Amino acid sequence: MTPFPALAGRRVVLGVTGGIAAYKAVELCRRLVEAGAIVSPVMTDDATRFVGEVTLSALASEPVRRSLWDGPEPIPHTRLGQGADAVVVAPATARFIAAYAHGMSDDLLTATVLATRAPVVVCPAMHSEMWDHPAVQDNLELLRRRGVVIVPPAQGVLAGGDVGTGRLAETQDILVALHDVLTGSDVTGAASGGGVTGGAAGRDLQGRCVLVTAGGTREAIDPVRFITNRSSGKQGHALAEVAARRGASVVLVTTTALPVSAGIEVVRVNSAAEMESAVLQHAEIADVVVMAAAVADFRPKAPSTVKLSKSDGVPDLVLEPTPDILSELGRRRPAGQVLVGFAAETHDIGARARAKLQAKDVDFVVANNVAAPGSGFDHDTNAVTILGMDGSSHEVGLRSKEAVAHAVLDTVAARLAGGSPSAQDADKDNTDRSKR
Repeated sequence: MTPFPALAGRRVVLGVTGGIAAYKAVELCRRLVEAGAIVSPVMTDDATRFVGEVTLSALASEPVRRSLWDGPEPIPHTRLGQGADAVVVAPATARFIAAYAHGMSDDLLTATVLATRAPVVVCPAMHSEMWDHPAVQDNLELLRRRGVVIVPPAQGVLAGGDVGTGRLAETQDILVALHDVLTGSDVTGAASGGGVTGGAAGRDLQGRCVLVTAGGTREAIDPVRFITNRSSGKQGHALAEVAARRGASVVLVTTTALPVSAGIEVVRVNSAAEMESAVLQHAEIADVVVMAAAVADFRPKAPSTVKLSKSDGVPDLVLEPTPDILSELGRRRPAGQVLVGFAAETHDIGARARAKLQAKDVDFVVANNVAAPGSGFDHDTNAVTILGMDGSSHEVGLRSKEAVAHAVLDTVAARLAGGSPSAQDADKDNTDRSKR
């Protein structure tokens, strides 16, 4: 059975514009057809500079259309628009986004999206500087207000060899977004988990201060050796990037050297003690704290001040617990602050995460099976379960870490909006019920 049953038998117009990510539309087309969709491909002239129309024609349900004038019917855009159950544009260039936002129908694809009443899913892909430009963001915001679903680009290596935000979203996340719009799921909320945004949800953290931690701490054995873990920091960095794009003022406390977008305040640390100091300093004014870092549980009690050598024999390492930063945050946090912890586990995932949820006085714990294929440490993908103090539980299947970040922040945004009780409120409710 296909994991996207809502796509079976549905007509999907697949728009492809002229960006380097156009080659990824081939895989998207194949996956749509495998899911049972009837795919009508529409390519811009510039898209054919990156991928041949014969390729898409061979994989799709019908030949590629490129022009308002190359078919027997006089109004092909109307036929395509009226016959579509959904339209997806992947990749969507800055030029297409601008034309769509301002109603400029000078080719078949823009005419089709203006002529349809079906849901439209737009998947931008461009260089980071273009993605960050106010003109592009304003055009996307205009489309969101009109109900267009935006699947934001991912972070990673770009066509020019540098690293930043602008890569086309993963095919799986685009399929999730399409499936959700066809089933009527809340594509702006955690139900999709795909990082899609529509309506006003794209800036739902505007005016909020979000503190995020990332990476594995390093606890010194001697000046050149340390105890650490396999955390890459990718999930924490994705959370920071997504929070910033959703309007938040972001402070990122990280142990990694991963690139960070302009506008995010970065505090680089190494040890658990350094992280504790930085986090407690910035948490006082934060509306949201997301402890995604993998803080070491133990550290050498008396690290050597000089490099240890084999000739010295095996060192007698005595370990002591590191600071419990999450518990201290729970003890200190001001009223209204949303606190999110992470539980990276290899067994008894649910039970161990729920125990952490209760013990740390947090609103949510993101349970992460780091032993599962493709999930957790050092992967570009993740699969988590978001557990709430209110008893809620939301599973986010395997997808990009950026998409997981959106799912976590969807939950946080709902909490800030009053959609979920805080840990303290839940404790009070439980106490009140016990008295009754």
